Amino acid sequence: MFKVAYRLAGLSFASALACGAAGTANAQLLVHKDLSLAMATTMAMTAIETCKGQGYNVSVHVLGRDGEVILGLRNELAGAATMENSMKKAFTARTFRRSSGEFAKGVQGNATAGALFLTNIVAAQGALPIKVGDDVIGAIGVSGAPGGDKDEVCAKAGIDKVSAELK
Repeated sequence: MFKVAYRLAGLSFASALACGAAGTANAQLLVHKDLSLAMATTMAMTAIETCKGQGYNVSVHVLGRDGEVILGLRNELAGAATMENSMKKAFTARTFRRSSGEFAKGVQGNATAGALFLTNIVAAQGALPIKVGDDVIGAIGVSGAPGGDKDEVCAKAGIDKVSAELK
């Protein structure tokens, strides 16, 4: 019985594929730009050095288009929690396609906002989406300065360093 049902499901899937293939003659592959490891490294090191120049020891995460970690760096003097926090800030900016500070303002005073219960989301300033035009291709998050506004300045410095290549 199981084999018969499995074979019928297989035939249905094959039929759907055959019918769909004929109808998708105009389908095209998606073409998009993604961050390279070299670009992520440049952004992260620029952010760390910018903060270090202001006396702040921080951690930085650069995430790709799908929210995957491309690079995570921690200044040897940064607090242990800054690694996790910089990743969560970056994930928040990537997920919601806006700065993590804007997200924080949007959920301020609403402790039951559904987005706050999603994995790796944090309502804290310090991360920016990385864009090519309107296409968000990643995010950079910084944690460890005394205030998210200072973290965000360092994240912006990282993006600014490669801005000519983000076209």
